Amino acid sequence: MSPLHKGIPSTLPKGAPPVRHFLQFADFTTEEHLYVLERAALIKKRFKNFERHHSLADRTLAMIFEKASTRTRVSFEAGMYQLGGSVVHLTTGDSQLGRAEPIEDSAKVISRMTDIVMIRTYEQTKLERFAAHSRVPVINGLTNEFHPCQILADIFTYIEHRGPIQGKTVAWVGDGNNMANTWLQAADLLGFTVHVSTPSGYEIDQSIAGLRSADSYKVFADPLSACASADLVTTDVWTSMGFEAENEARLKAFASWRVSLDMMAAAAPDALFMHCLPAHRGEEVDAEVIDGPQSVVWDEAENRMHVQKALMEYLLLGRLG
Repeated sequence: MSPLHKGIPSTLPKGAPPVRHFLQFADFTTEEHLYVLERAALIKKRFKNFERHHSLADRTLAMIFEKASTRTRVSFEAGMYQLGGSVVHLTTGDSQLGRAEPIEDSAKVISRMTDIVMIRTYEQTKLERFAAHSRVPVINGLTNEFHPCQILADIFTYIEHRGPIQGKTVAWVGDGNNMANTWLQAADLLGFTVHVSTPSGYEIDQSIAGLRSADSYKVFADPLSACASADLVTTDVWTSMGFEAENEARLKAFASWRVSLDMMAAAAPDALFMHCLPAHRGEEVDAEVIDGPQSVVWDEAENRMHVQKALMEYLLLGRLG
């Protein structure tokens, strides 16, 4: 065996902590989420004060996109650069993920060349297959089933404006989609309640969220009733990416699930409105709501970057003093 060969480890270093992934909100404990949220506040404060925070210097983030993105790409890319690291951006057009090469093989190669991977794709199972063969942390940038980074940002934004979310009520109006599934997981872990109102045929599936009980959410047929006394009202587009063929049917089915001024008036007097964006004014939300005084969507959008910085830092470095 040559000296050169002896010097190259064939596996991860002995004693290295086990690789952690963030594939859904439930992958972290309550305490871990609270730490990441607290760390995000510190990182954001330093950013606003123009203080350098290069905790991930010389680390590389690989971003893999099978679904197009604006906020996910900008927030992760800008965030990693602000932490002193570098970024490799891949799309289905310039990578072999799941096409000419098995996902498992791509994971083995990419994770030997980079330090952390973010994937935005369709099926959650594809993300899980990649993570199972990755030597580095993998983050869910969005799948059909979950959107954990967005909900992390939403909760951070609520805390920033109103304080702890524990014991509060979040009204989800619209599709029982990846956002709704993730809100259910977050409520179960962080001790708040979600009021869910969806059109018939578009209900949430508790089994997808993996909840053992329905204690943390309530279902309402009437969206106005779901918003009653809520501390936060939130929604998403009626037709998510990948479901464009259903657009006409969804426009009809969701007609009564547009977040309106009446719904916000039914909520608590200091209720906030959030939307993960992009938004279609006049469809899932009235312009007077998203552009009104209770809307915090622009803070919410920016906060994706800050919570993701804290998330990447935690996955790579663990808890810091």
